[in-house]
Amino acid sequence: MESKVKSKIYKYLFPVVIISAIIFAFRYCGKQDKHIGHPRDYDAIIKDGVLRVATEYNSISFYVDGDTVSGFNYELIQAFARDKGLKAEITPEMSFEERLKGLSEGRYDVIAYGILATSEFKDSLLLTSPIILNKQVLVQRKESEENDSLYIRNQLDLAGRTLHIVKGSPSILRIRNLGNEIGDTIYVKEIERYGPEQLISMVAHGDIDYLVCDESIAEAVIDSLPQIDIHTDISFTQFYSWAVSKQSPILLDSLNAWLDKFQKEKEYQEIYHKYYKQ
Repeated sequence: MESKVKSKIYKYLFPVVIISAIIFAFRYCGKQDKHIGHPRDYDAIIKDGVLRVATEYNSISFYVDGDTVSGFNYELIQAFARDKGLKAEITPEMSFEERLKGLSEGRYDVIAYGILATSEFKDSLLLTSPIILNKQVLVQRKESEENDSLYIRNQLDLAGRTLHIVKGSPSILRIRNLGNEIGDTIYVKEIERYGPEQLISMVAHGDIDYLVCDESIAEAVIDSLPQIDIHTDISFTQFYSWAVSKQSPILLDSLNAWLDKFQKEKEYQEIYHKYYKQ
């Protein structure tokens, strides 16, 4: 019994250790200069020749496979940097709160990861034109029998349940609103140690019962975890954007002008179809 418990712990911790090592390497190898100061605008970035970017490490946004770096946001921001004659310095940062902090401190120029255009974020960030459509879904195990008490069939069944999310995730805002909509309490437990893919695996193996995350991430791993169910929507399908600091309006204009043009090109379609199911 003890060996099984240890096996489970290692299974979940190993990806986290690997991701932590990758983040450490990206941050500190190569003697990169990471001054903490004020956010930069486009002119200062062009003068420096380096665009500093934060994203999340997962199988959709940014990941390392052997000696190859891939990911939808990775390829998209690399294309922007290439077209503008810049070098993209990309840091995989698992914590949403740390990405926001790094942007405000000037360590990052862009958060190249989907951010929902809520009033809260519009007040504190500048959001680009929509990058992708996505929605938040409930990740749970498939119904084991007809009267499975754990299985959530609709949003009303969420009353009194505890949903897990990645610490700092914008999902918490939607869950709170959903609680108001159904007229009951939905409990939320924020997890700091793991990313969404590790938490999906924990749901699959019975360590936690419910997780809320982006549908695209859940779809990317569901083929390898057939016991998982992602058919209960938590939010409507909405546009997600990248973010820059309020002090970087020219950078925002440059990103938007480039996105408007690039999203009509064949290269964008190839990148999109590579990472997103139809």
